[in-house]
Amino acid sequence: MYSKIALNNVKKSFKDYTIYFLTLTLSVCIFYSFNSIESQKAIIEIGKSDLELMDSVITIIGLISLFVSFIQGLLILYANNFLIKKRKKEFGIYMSLGMGTKKISKILVLETFFVGLLSLLSGLILGIIFSQVLSLLTSQLFDIPMNEYIFIISFSAILKTVLYFSIIFILVIIFNTFIISRYKIIDMLNASRKNEAVKLKNPIVYIVTFIISIIIIIIAYTYVIESGLDASNKLFIKSIILGVFGTFLLFFGLAGFALNLIKMNKNVYFKKLNIFILNQINNKVNTNFISMSVICLMLFFTIGMLSTGISFKNALEKSLENNTPFDASAKMNVSEDDEIKSISQSIKKLGYDFDNNEKYVEYTVYSSKSDMKKLLNGKIKEEDSTRLNKIEAYGSNIITISDYNKIRDLDGKNKINLNENEVLLISNNNKVINILNDILKYNRDLTIDDINCTVKNSKIITDALYTSVMDINMFTLIVNERLLKSIELENYTFSSININYSDELREKSEEKYSKLFKGFLEGKGNYKYGFILGTTKDQAYLENKGMTTTILFVGIYLGIVFLISSMAILSLQQLSEASDSIERYKSLKRIGSTDSMINKTIFAQTMIHFTLPLGLAFIHSTVAIYVITEFIKMFGRPNIGVSSIATALIFLVIYLGYFYATYVGYKNIVKTQIK
Repeated sequence: MYSKIALNNVKKSFKDYTIYFLTLTLSVCIFYSFNSIESQKAIIEIGKSDLELMDSVITIIGLISLFVSFIQGLLILYANNFLIKKRKKEFGIYMSLGMGTKKISKILVLETFFVGLLSLLSGLILGIIFSQVLSLLTSQLFDIPMNEYIFIISFSAILKTVLYFSIIFILVIIFNTFIISRYKIIDMLNASRKNEAVKLKNPIVYIVTFIISIIIIIIAYTYVIESGLDASNKLFIKSIILGVFGTFLLFFGLAGFALNLIKMNKNVYFKKLNIFILNQINNKVNTNFISMSVICLMLFFTIGMLSTGISFKNALEKSLENNTPFDASAKMNVSEDDEIKSISQSIKKLGYDFDNNEKYVEYTVYSSKSDMKKLLNGKIKEEDSTRLNKIEAYGSNIITISDYNKIRDLDGKNKINLNENEVLLISNNNKVINILNDILKYNRDLTIDDINCTVKNSKIITDALYTSVMDINMFTLIVNERLLKSIELENYTFSSININYSDELREKSEEKYSKLFKGFLEGKGNYKYGFILGTTKDQAYLENKGMTTTILFVGIYLGIVFLISSMAILSLQQLSEASDSIERYKSLKRIGSTDSMINKTIFAQTMIHFTLPLGLAFIHSTVAIYVITEFIKMFGRPNIGVSSIATALIFLVIYLGYFYATYVGYKNIVKTQIK
């Protein structure tokens, strides 16, 4: 009997369950898709070559899934609370007919089970389809060809999804039972008559708060533009704190400010049902500003991450082409007291002899006590000096011209000659390159320990001197041997080596040097002959792809979850508003408002409610995208066009879906109650 009642209730209230069902289905879909990552063909292919990378990606996604399940659990409880609140009168009638709270709870348990089972099944079906799309995306991100497409279903992800959501539904059932047990029959029957009291403070408070919030947000924008994405910069931290605080203040003051502003224009305020719409929006000012602020920040994260994530990854990979000119590179700190004087000697002592198929050059990197600012200060424009001050002052690396020509020869480039007191400047860090190129346009004089030199190159040489994952060559001087003897150096040097393999025995050489370098990184190396820090080109590419793709996956995962959560909360708030405002709509009907006029007020309210947090999130994101784009320029020219269009489409589909479902649900609630 209870099962029949529960099924009938679900069928009868299907329109009320639309948002709830949609949110559950999308949550299950996204959760399954990202947790099926270990079964996707691209990841399997990576696993064949690097199990550690695959394990790392899967582990991180698993940890993020715990956080996601917590968010989705709170969201489902929030949505469920709305349904319980809306059906108070129905439960009150059940109780007035003699049904106890335990029996009502039993009906709710069955309803939750039926809706949960249906959403779980539909979500898994959508998830299986979406995971195939995600598999194709993964393959492109890892540059793995998919000549033979394989339709994959991850049974481990299905079990994980069922387990996590079963736990969530059990919590929902406990929550429902607890809530129902606390309700009194009189409260349930009169629930529709209770509305939130509008507790408006002095209008001046809202106006002042709104103005202050705008000032704070502008200051936050200024700080983040000035600091960039430098987490160590205090201005960056301040920009985040002020941005969040300003957002909360803005939504607190916005409703009261807008209402009082529009009241000044009587033609607008008293036009049609505008007075009703404005007061409806302002009605929740005391409770909704916190949730609106959180939603705005979640949408801001989503827009920023989805718009720039792929561009950031592509720019990093493009810069990697310039950063990996050799098949392997390594360096070792040496001093005069060391028994081992060179890195090649250390490698041979460790039993890794160089094969005839390998070409290598060994060179020494010296460290000068003069950094960029000391070398150039006093000879450059004030604005360029200010730009240099924003870059940490590193000591200048020095390489002799003979060693540099050996590096160029291994890289297939021509020899360069230097006259007396001529130097070359080399950097592969875009931030440094841009500043120094501007300086070289009007000044090519350099002073090294009171020795006047001339920069031979009119533009910074951007060659990478060794293979590395990042652009870490900030500033290197190329000098002749005679000039080197006159420069005051630090008491340490780096013995460095670059190696190229032959195509025939490439795999053998790669395996050898990967093993050598990994041993030191993992703390398993033989330190008797010094500490060798090195990487191979293949390792650099794999490490880069693993890092950037993991960040991108996590960003997309959280971004979509935040987007769904934000839209669901906005929808539920509006539907809750509809239930609370029935008496007001009845009053509108009594004074002669037509259904068309009422529907227009509902559309306007829903539109404003959905647009406000999205609008501010878009403004925040515009500034963030500018800052992120400037940061990406350090690695390569960014192209956010494709990712921005993709972000807009994802937003449009989910936004319009929830907006339409909310508008229709709102109309149905009002229509059925005011008849």
